Amino acid sequence: MTPVTVGVDDSEDGLRAVEWAAAEAARRRRPLQIVHAFIWPLLNVPLGPAPGAPPEGGLQHAAERVLETARARAREVAPEAEVTTALPEGEPVAALLHHSRQAELLVVGSRGLGEVGGLLLGSVGARLAAEAACPLVVVRGSARPDGPVVVGIAGPGESEDLLAFACAHAARTADPLMLVHAGTRGPADRNRPPLPEEDLARWRERFPTVTIDQETLAGRPGKALTHAAEQASLLVVGSHHRHELSALLHGSVSQNVLHHAGCPVAIIRVGAPAGGGE
Repeated sequence: MTPVTVGVDDSEDGLRAVEWAAAEAARRRRPLQIVHAFIWPLLNVPLGPAPGAPPEGGLQHAAERVLETARARAREVAPEAEVTTALPEGEPVAALLHHSRQAELLVVGSRGLGEVGGLLLGSVGARLAAEAACPLVVVRGSARPDGPVVVGIAGPGESEDLLAFACAHAARTADPLMLVHAGTRGPADRNRPPLPEEDLARWRERFPTVTIDQETLAGRPGKALTHAAEQASLLVVGSHHRHELSALLHGSVSQNVLHHAGCPVAIIRVGAPAGGGE
């Protein structure tokens, strides 16, 4: 059974990601896999305790404690979930991209994704958003209890992937769903909804327990979506770019909200498997 996989470090942001992932694994009835990348063996540094130091010291034990702390936090949130841990040797991006190939969902915290640091090409979240083989959730800000799942719809061509993920998530959490289209439109288009009514009816029939509304907003898409998601439980956006550099150079909306949204952000590779489940 494919797991919900979460990458963790020694930060509180990482543990918040573990909490979110554990709750999601329980909702999906999937196992939870906690991954901590262990780069030190590649740098040929001593892994054990220093001479004369306590036996529980050293980099190896510190990495193992990161995983044990994360496992304990996951148990608090989802005591019935099956939890496994992994300590792969390698740098975080490569390790998490590798694990994303066998995951239903990949979850990371927002550490290092600030307005300045997050724009660096080495940013873990930015690369994962562009290259992960499964949907990615970056846990940032606070998920508002009972807040809507907000979905940014750029056009009908990408709605299938996003709505398959978002509707399934909203059905599991019993949150309402809000479809949002943002951008510059002509006067005749300003009141046009993101989806035609016949398409919306199909999703309502497929997910009868989910309340679905839609709204068209004016302004730059990234800023408008960030504003629309201020009270959201989750913001769902698509990514058309298959490499981080391409996404950043082209002003990707997914990269924009990744750095500025005040709630967890799900980034779905448009044209890739949605991984949302039903």
